[in-house]
Amino acid sequence: MSNQVKIATLEAYGKALAELGKDYGFYVLDADLTKSTMTRFFKEDFPERHFNMGIAEGNMMSVAAGIATLGKPCFASTFAVFAAGRGCEQIRNSICYPNLNVKIGATHAGISVGEDGASHQAVEDLGIMRSIPNMHIIQPCDAVSTKMAVKTALENDGPFYLRLGRLTVEPVYEEGNCNFLLGKGIRLREGTDLTIITSGLMVQEVLKASEILKSEGVHCRVIDMHTIKPIDAEIIIKAARDTGRIVTVEESNILCGLGSAVAEVVSQQFPCPIKMIGIKDCFGRSGKPLELLDYYGLTAEKITSEIKSFIE
Repeated sequence: MSNQVKIATLEAYGKALAELGKDYGFYVLDADLTKSTMTRFFKEDFPERHFNMGIAEGNMMSVAAGIATLGKPCFASTFAVFAAGRGCEQIRNSICYPNLNVKIGATHAGISVGEDGASHQAVEDLGIMRSIPNMHIIQPCDAVSTKMAVKTALENDGPFYLRLGRLTVEPVYEEGNCNFLLGKGIRLREGTDLTIITSGLMVQEVLKASEILKSEGVHCRVIDMHTIKPIDAEIIIKAARDTGRIVTVEESNILCGLGSAVAEVVSQQFPCPIKMIGIKDCFGRSGKPLELLDYYGLTAEKITSEIKSFIE
């Protein structure tokens, strides 16, 4: 992994908006969480293009759709649990149905939100967004890939759901050295014994797990599947052919999430054994982020243990 400073992907998102706002004439809306979602950076530089819509997520999505009809890309930002929950109907009917150029910055996703507990921890949002036609879903793993995700969303028309985390994470990519393409996974490690497919902050944990397994003679291919929709079927099928086994790791419900997306490809095109590691169809709970990751089996050590059991 890179030697850059640890930073949360939601902070990288806010800084990317401010940086890219110089060259792209987009608007940013926020649901009274400007400091938390880090859209404050954009607001400081472009106050005339930033609007606080208050605690009214559904209305914010509708306003974003209206701005998009005027030919201006628009980012609508709030916590993932509120974006996918409170704003779902408007996302479906006002954004995705007419296929408008709205980008949803969904921050504080997953259980690593921490002490806020289940009411603020979005574990079902991937399933909701995956099921809506025309929606693109990107979950970057570090600051560099987050900036690339924002830029990619801007340069491609249509609805985007950017899933971002609160926990600071170690860098994976170096500036200028991230082959980030929409709908294309990135192979981070080579291996022939099995393939681990992951995204978001789980990338760092999986890389650590792969090193532990390597020391024990198990060589894992690791893929950063930053784009969850559209999924990269080609890289999945090649992994199934080459390694014969696939493990998916995600900080979300294993029902309808990344694991399900991978399984849909494998089951129809090249069946092989699959193990899904993630939130096992339950709500989150209050606790410190790292303790919660351990409790739900999403640390490098717990992932390693699950993979060893799968192999045996």
